[in-house]
Amino acid sequence: MIQFKNISSEEPYLIFQDWYQEAVNAGQLRVQAIAISSYNADTELVDSRFVNLKYIDKDRWVFFSNYNGPKAQAFESNQTISALFYWSATDAQIRMRAHIEKIPAEESDAYFANREPEKNALAIASHQSEEIESYEEVVKNYQAALESGDTSKRPEYWGGFQFTPYYIEFWSGDRYRLNKRQVFTKKQGAWKSKFLQP
Repeated sequence: MIQFKNISSEEPYLIFQDWYQEAVNAGQLRVQAIAISSYNADTELVDSRFVNLKYIDKDRWVFFSNYNGPKAQAFESNQTISALFYWSATDAQIRMRAHIEKIPAEESDAYFANREPEKNALAIASHQSEEIESYEEVVKNYQAALESGDTSKRPEYWGGFQFTPYYIEFWSGDRYRLNKRQVFTKKQGAWKSKFLQP
């Protein structure tokens, strides 16, 4: 589930809340899953992956990850991303373009301190995307971190990212492909709305 904290009252944010609630009411699984696509300017590679969006605070969309992993490296080299929700229960798609950066360390500390020890143990134990001999090694490292009893202190290599959209497209599917597409673009601090053909 996504937590809404003092969310912006601007129109695209209000529409997002309505669509989100409709998806929840329709029983959408993993309603918080969002695909993040990034471009690494150093390797010239494009990557996409799903992450769990944890909360929206005003106009900041926040998720957490390993700061040493490929995602973070891509964000460091190029701070523009695209983000995508698809909720099959309501046949709704929300596309975004945004700028991304790390959240303040104190905010990551507070979030980490309030998570379950089991989740923190994995964050502590995992060197995200590094090669390992076997899956058993992952389990062994996880168990060692969990049994250490010190799972409330956030490691420096783990924390939050925030992105602020400047483009949001709401796509609503239709059985005859008469799909509705409404786009909001933010320029000079104001959102402009338009519709696109399917």
